[in-house]
Amino acid sequence: MDVDDSELARLRARLRNAVASSGLSQTQLAARTRLSRTTIYAALKDGQPAPSPTTVAALASLVDLPPDELLDQLQRAEDASSVEDNDRQGSGLPISSWDPHDLEVHPADASPSRLGLPARRALPHYVRREHDQLLADAVRQAARGCSSLLVVVGTSSTGKTRACWEAIQLPAVQGWRLWHPFDPTRAQAALEDLRHVQPGTVVWLNEAQHYLGDLQHGESIAAALHHLLTDQERAPILVLGTLWPEYAHQYTALPRSGGPDPHSRVRELLAGRIVHIPDTFDPRALRSAAAFAQDGDRLLADALTRAKDHGRLAQELAGAPELLNRYQTGTAAGRAVLEAAMDARRLGVGLNLPQAFLTEAALDYLSDHDFNDLAEDWAEQVYAELSRLVHGKQAPLRRVRTRPVRRPPGASAPRAEPDQDPGPVFRLADYLEQHGRSARSLICPPVSFWHAAHGHIADPDDLINLCTAAKHRHRLQWAQSLCRKAAEAGSPNALLDLALMHERRGDEDGARALCQQAGEAGFADAWHVLGRMLEDNDPERAEWAYRQGARAGNRQSLNSLAWILFNAGDIPSAEEAFLQANDDVALRALTLVRSLQGDQEGVKAAYRQMAEAGNPEALWHVALQRSQAGDRKGAEAGYRQAADAGDASAQESLARLRIAAGDQEGAAAVYEQAVQAGNASALMPLAALRQNAGDLPRAEAAYRQAIEAGFVEARVDLAIQRIAAGDRTGAEGLLKAAMEAGDTRALHRLIWIREDAGEIDDREAAYKQLIDAGGMPSLVLSFRPSMFQPEQQWPHGLDPDGTPTPPW
Repeated sequence: MDVDDSELARLRARLRNAVASSGLSQTQLAARTRLSRTTIYAALKDGQPAPSPTTVAALASLVDLPPDELLDQLQRAEDASSVEDNDRQGSGLPISSWDPHDLEVHPADASPSRLGLPARRALPHYVRREHDQLLADAVRQAARGCSSLLVVVGTSSTGKTRACWEAIQLPAVQGWRLWHPFDPTRAQAALEDLRHVQPGTVVWLNEAQHYLGDLQHGESIAAALHHLLTDQERAPILVLGTLWPEYAHQYTALPRSGGPDPHSRVRELLAGRIVHIPDTFDPRALRSAAAFAQDGDRLLADALTRAKDHGRLAQELAGAPELLNRYQTGTAAGRAVLEAAMDARRLGVGLNLPQAFLTEAALDYLSDHDFNDLAEDWAEQVYAELSRLVHGKQAPLRRVRTRPVRRPPGASAPRAEPDQDPGPVFRLADYLEQHGRSARSLICPPVSFWHAAHGHIADPDDLINLCTAAKHRHRLQWAQSLCRKAAEAGSPNALLDLALMHERRGDEDGARALCQQAGEAGFADAWHVLGRMLEDNDPERAEWAYRQGARAGNRQSLNSLAWILFNAGDIPSAEEAFLQANDDVALRALTLVRSLQGDQEGVKAAYRQMAEAGNPEALWHVALQRSQAGDRKGAEAGYRQAADAGDASAQESLARLRIAAGDQEGAAAVYEQAVQAGNASALMPLAALRQNAGDLPRAEAAYRQAIEAGFVEARVDLAIQRIAAGDRTGAEGLLKAAMEAGDTRALHRLIWIREDAGEIDDREAAYKQLIDAGGMPSLVLSFRPSMFQPEQQWPHGLDPDGTPTPPW
């Protein structure tokens, strides 16, 4: 149901006038209302969906308008609306009206004209594989009235999107609608319009990292999807998405103890809802494809001439080999531009790469000879070369159009929005992007890359990603420069990063000022960091900072505030703060406080109280209490409840419970059941269990299954097993494969092996290679006594060419 446009327009006009009179920017509005800037922008902009009552009330209160009066006005607008005809109800369009290519199904690689096919884009026959059954089950579950979500995980051009498209062609969902959120950006569209999705809708989240991995909105989108899936009034809903394995692993990996947890809601959303698609077609699938080819499918027949030996049929259909050939055999300038694009994408720059950036960045990728041979119009020639289509469907680098940002006349741009026009922008082919992630994983980009990034990359999130990449490579001077530019663009995250850099350099006053600025800009984590900086020398102001963070919803601030209250003797207020935080850190702290007071019953009560609030670790402790009381059946039920609440450690505890009872196979069954339920991460502990039991063949089988599922670290663990078995050659082969997949830990482990064998003559050069690959976090987290210390070796960082940076 829409709202009455005239009444809604009057409501928005009142809000805009009051905001203008207040003098507050949209960033300040967001910080003080705890709404996103996108939500505020949509609430004030004509033509957008009606704002929610919560948004209207928050804005009205802040700009001194009577909330009740504006809420009445919003209700009148809704009451005045009329129900649209059925073809316009809800989000999206009927499934039958969609072209699969508009939903990002890769076109088949062969040119229709070359094969004598009609000019209209054609799809080859679909060859079903094992993952298609899981997709079909999800479709049927939704058709029976139960909302469901499934994300297909696989590498580039393996058929993920096509599998989702085929699944929704089943008769069970005929008559359903499909909604593909993408305008003005994927994340903004999803965040703003998920609440409008109606029953009988497929929500299409192809390349789901653009939604779930969005730095600003990813967690909110995950929460909104969870709400959509559990809202019985809007059931049934079917959510289908796709991801590359590295993104799936990033979102589902458990955080390190005490470290940040940026994807907690996404991890909970994806648990048990992932299906993996293999890179290759097995012999049975290839025989099915051959049968279709014999029946006249010329697209499959053409691709099978190249794929019959290696099984990479989907990639052949998507033109991947020809893309790689164009990169490898192109001109030196063309390769330089593509390598600059590959490095930009693997270091975190967004999909659309400015031409000005690529042109400047490419210069240092050229040898002196090739640089001197450049023609005056070399850039024009290169972009023409790289935009030529492969098999008539794809290009190594294609120009894309960006939609203009439209605001009401006279409205100023949000601070975080870049003012300058980036000019022409280009997008790197998916397959080349993934090739670059592996082939160039050990390479630090040259100085022209960083200089061009500083000059031409304007998006704050891209700048923060580049800053992080520079820090991981110990390029400290560039990290600070990029972070400063992101902060100037209005990024509170960058302000906090910049504050930490100032702190490391001894500028405590500057660090505190930047922290406070980040907190006031709406980044709640900054208040906790500010409190930590102040706690030793100015405890009163530290308490004030923690209270600011607590009001902004930062749980770390609540925990720190609770300890301050405890140390001041205000035990009831401290316990109340711990209970309000209700996270694992707070739970441990609260139980410690009560145990220090000798209140063991209070400890148990704290566990039960937090368990009732859904805290997974508390559920784990309740199960532990049952186990200690000899109630194994009750303990198993408790651990299962904790696992269902999102505590991955509960699964481990359930397995340990069975191990303690001497039931090794029962413990393995826990992990195997988890794997069968779609939790591929259970393969790693399953492999370790088999290894510890001495069952090396089955351990290796589990490790290899984990490798196939995209867990790069499984190669490292399997290599460790090979080393213990005396198979150094096999171990090094596994580590090298992991290195090619971009796992810097594998390079770190390989250096250790060779260091222990006395085979490394230039230790500094070996560790510099690790740092060039982004291995600084691996070094920082290592506790090896002989560990190389880059901060001591190069206190001012490294230049992009690897030489030590002079003092700056």
